[in-house]
Amino acid sequence: MSGGQGPTASELLQEARARFAGADLDDPATEARILVGGLLHLSATGLVTHGAEPVSEEDAARVRAAVARRLNHEPVYRILGEREFYGLSLRLSAATLEPRPDTEILVDTMLPHVRRLESQIGNIHILDIGTGTGAICLALLHECPKAMGVGSDISSEALETARGNAERNGLAARFRTAQGSWFEAIHERFHVIVSNPPYIASNVISTLAPEVKDFDPPMALDGGLDGLDAYRAIAKDAARFLYQNGMIGVEIGYDQRETVTSVFEGAGFSLVEAVRDYGQNDRVLVFEFQH
Repeated sequence: MSGGQGPTASELLQEARARFAGADLDDPATEARILVGGLLHLSATGLVTHGAEPVSEEDAARVRAAVARRLNHEPVYRILGEREFYGLSLRLSAATLEPRPDTEILVDTMLPHVRRLESQIGNIHILDIGTGTGAICLALLHECPKAMGVGSDISSEALETARGNAERNGLAARFRTAQGSWFEAIHERFHVIVSNPPYIASNVISTLAPEVKDFDPPMALDGGLDGLDAYRAIAKDAARFLYQNGMIGVEIGYDQRETVTSVFEGAGFSLVEAVRDYGQNDRVLVFEFQH
């Protein structure tokens, strides 16, 4: 925060909260705190302890411009340009999905498998298909110091974002990227493959909240006519890129457990684990391939 006789931080916070409440946002108090605190570099506690301090006119204008963007349905973390995921601070870009807490469940689920393989094998290799910000792979690398990771994506901008996030979190030495669709740019084997692929049926996308359909990249959402295109592509070729007893962990839509399981079982995989999210919806499936 810089000097000047603009409004106080508390006044800006109250103003944002009132405008968000008037727009029927789900959680106006929390969104206002995250947005105003993030822009003024103040924690929740800092907003209280420094609340009476005036904010410069320039900072006040930035906050009000950001509030207007949120009222236009742009998500808070997109406005801030970064989001925390599994304890890592990740930058976002227009070409990446915003990593969400539900996806941390994929990391939670895969960690015991990765650690077991790490203790058995030593240096293990992880492939993250459709890596976006790099969130899933980087979180696993951060937790598993002997693991190396490759993040693949069709978007060069997403891969640039992922490399920046690896650098930012001290993981660049163990993370590299590959540009291409599915396994197109992959020429080696892995012990673990992870993915949060596009899984929404094409005709459903127009019904999604504007925060998703207008701001998440369409390629990261659209799973084809039945939402299963990505799983078919991964299941069809994954065995060629896995070491013996290699594991695959994928995020799924709430109603896709049976269909995705049958796609992978049809390609010779067996289901090891199915995990639900905080809302008790099916969210993660783990498969193993016996060569």
